[in-house]
Amino acid sequence: MDRTSIEGWQRWCETRKAFVPAPVLTTKQFALKSPRQKRLYNLHRLATHSSLPIEATAMSERVARAVLARVEDGAFSHKAGTRGGVMVNGDGAQGKTETVCEALAIFEETWLNLHNYMNPDAMPGTRDLVAPVAYVRCPVKATPISTCQRILDFYGEDYKGMRLEDLVRTVKTAILEHATKALVIDDITRLKLHREADQDVLDLIREMMSMPVTLILVGVGIPTSGLLREGSRDPKTNEWIYPPVKDRGRSPNDHAASQHERRFQVVDLGPFQYDTTKEIAAWITHLRGLEGHMRLLTDTTDMLTDGDMPEYLFRRTGGIVDVLEKLIQRGLRIAIEDKSERLTKELLNQVTVTPGDMPDLDAEAGEQPNIPPHKQKPPKKPKGRNTVFDDDGPEAAGCAG
Repeated sequence: MDRTSIEGWQRWCETRKAFVPAPVLTTKQFALKSPRQKRLYNLHRLATHSSLPIEATAMSERVARAVLARVEDGAFSHKAGTRGGVMVNGDGAQGKTETVCEALAIFEETWLNLHNYMNPDAMPGTRDLVAPVAYVRCPVKATPISTCQRILDFYGEDYKGMRLEDLVRTVKTAILEHATKALVIDDITRLKLHREADQDVLDLIREMMSMPVTLILVGVGIPTSGLLREGSRDPKTNEWIYPPVKDRGRSPNDHAASQHERRFQVVDLGPFQYDTTKEIAAWITHLRGLEGHMRLLTDTTDMLTDGDMPEYLFRRTGGIVDVLEKLIQRGLRIAIEDKSERLTKELLNQVTVTPGDMPDLDAEAGEQPNIPPHKQKPPKKPKGRNTVFDDDGPEAAGCAG
């Protein structure tokens, strides 16, 4: 579902937990169904496995708490000062986007319920459509103009024929009149900052921090991307501090004289580790959660957590949650199709996960994960049975006589 429009975002918030997974059936219960019912149940199972819920991890919960804290602090503040922002950093396929979106969906539900689905600061003549959260993705080759257009696309604003100054002004108006409290700019590290336009976009983003909205920037490799090169880390708060913008090149800079420092909290969302007893236990807990969502005709208890299966799955995925999800989904489809109804290492050896399985991740921006290499192994063919010592029975013996 496209969340980069106000309608798409709100629809996702309302329906993200509406999917009903397939019921758990045994082999005997499945056998009682008609061929048509069996086919429909198998399709329901495949849909269930393609819609595996996001399992919360210790890493994702830490990120969600940090995002919620910043957004709530900014939303409930009545001061005119700069809102602190959050940068969510991590390698590709770690679940950064889903973690942030889920946290902000919870915030939006709470905020709307608190204010009876109305803008508490509404003035006569302003819009009635309230959008507490705005979600946009950074263009692959961003410019100040294209970035503003992406934001206005979310609100459905008409910007045809507008100059940059008009776009910036319209963005500010849209954020204020829609009562937006959190603005998410995903894939922020697509800004390479070696182009003048990219640097202008970054200055534009910092300028938005002077508005009553909390910025959440999501990207891969933020510490080495150049986004923080002009800032310094505060040793007391462990936050990145930016000096006021002085030179913005060709971009408008009506807030350059602001005396407020620009602050970003950088939080990392990394993969699972498999070194200590605590880390191994966390990985096994995550796998056990996945077992409860699998729909096979055999008991899935301990299917991913018994024996050396946890170590095998970690070796295949590097502890990356999205890679694990793709591997499990592929394996479950094979287990249904070949009627084995069980995930084993032999079955999973038939499956490979490649960066091509994640087409929405930009390789040039470093968004695609480092997937451990694996040589696909075809299924073993059943050996033919030796019939030399078979007894053909007395009837065959009588014929021979």
